[in-house]
Amino acid sequence: MARAVRSVFVRSIYWIVLLASAGVLFVCVWILLPPSHIRLLPLAVGAPELSPLFLGAALALIAVSGLYARLLGTARLALILSLVAGCLAAWPLLRLPATLARFDRDMAALVRHDVTGRAVSFGRMVGREEPANTRVIEGVTFSSPGGSPLKLDIYLPRSAGPFPVVIQVYGGGWQFGSRTDLPWAAAELARRGFAVVAIDYRHAPEWKWPAAEEDVRRSVEWVQSHASQFDGDPARIALLGRSSGAQLSLVAAYRPPRPAIKAVVDIYGPVDFAAGWRHPPNPDPLRIRGILERFLGGTPDAVPRTYADASPISHVSKDAPPTLMIYGARDHVVEVRFGRELDRALKKAGVPSVLLELPWSEHGFDEVRNGLAAQIEMFYVEQFLNWALRARETAPSAGVR
Repeated sequence: MARAVRSVFVRSIYWIVLLASAGVLFVCVWILLPPSHIRLLPLAVGAPELSPLFLGAALALIAVSGLYARLLGTARLALILSLVAGCLAAWPLLRLPATLARFDRDMAALVRHDVTGRAVSFGRMVGREEPANTRVIEGVTFSSPGGSPLKLDIYLPRSAGPFPVVIQVYGGGWQFGSRTDLPWAAAELARRGFAVVAIDYRHAPEWKWPAAEEDVRRSVEWVQSHASQFDGDPARIALLGRSSGAQLSLVAAYRPPRPAIKAVVDIYGPVDFAAGWRHPPNPDPLRIRGILERFLGGTPDAVPRTYADASPISHVSKDAPPTLMIYGARDHVVEVRFGRELDRALKKAGVPSVLLELPWSEHGFDEVRNGLAAQIEMFYVEQFLNWALRARETAPSAGVR
């Protein structure tokens, strides 16, 4: 009787193990499968970034299912599913060493050498004092276009300034989002000694191009005028944008009249709108054409000048500031080919630039705060900003940019 009860119990347990294995496998397949619908995008974003967690779950299920794999069909099937899930979850981690080595080489080519050809100390960049926490000034109005106040939040280190200033511009397809998006990223940079100004801007479709870019410019002007009030340095300002915010940051920094911007960080930002409309990603979970038409007021055939004016690639010149680009190679919203296009154009113009491609990542990868890509992004963004806003300012100069 006891043996029969035990057998029923074991079989019940392995049905649970089988369901758990199937669940882990279902999540892990999105490490490779592209999202065909907006509802699947969170899976495609989160699965590769949390792959170490899913690999651990798969290994645990492999160990448990292996105990009875010879005796129970459910255990054998769970073992197979767990093995497949483990292989999928291991893929980003297997790519990680080579990816980081490539990033180190690409960053070293930029940060060890200023454009004057003079060496810059790598140790000076990575050495820093990290305050225990930050202080935040919230809800400061920096502009009121059309009577609608636009606000910003300022994240500050606890240490003494003056601090280099990073203006953070959120994404959201020019229609959604706010300055409060990704507060952890602003706080992390503040802990590393930067004053981070997270701004709002006007949204489409009510406000079309170039309203949002004008708001970014006004934020730069506000920082230049008020930096001393929060211990920021008005002579050391960088723009950092994600997705649509990256496009706004790039155009604001590249298009005349150029504000006094020392550097731009483009995290999966659109670069060429006409090409993006004519050749959308496949699959296209966000329906890119509709987003662009609402933002720009029509198709590229109807408003070609607007599409060109809003495209960062149209404004590249030798006077553009140094640019760091970070894209996911699996991005099905802004494909990595656009980052490559911008990188080539900048290098051709003689502008210091570096493109970092995360082979496993989708659009919005840094929405997963503790994911692989978010941690990697923060490390290299800090390196770049330290070079652009600190090391370059103190490096010997030959007087030639």
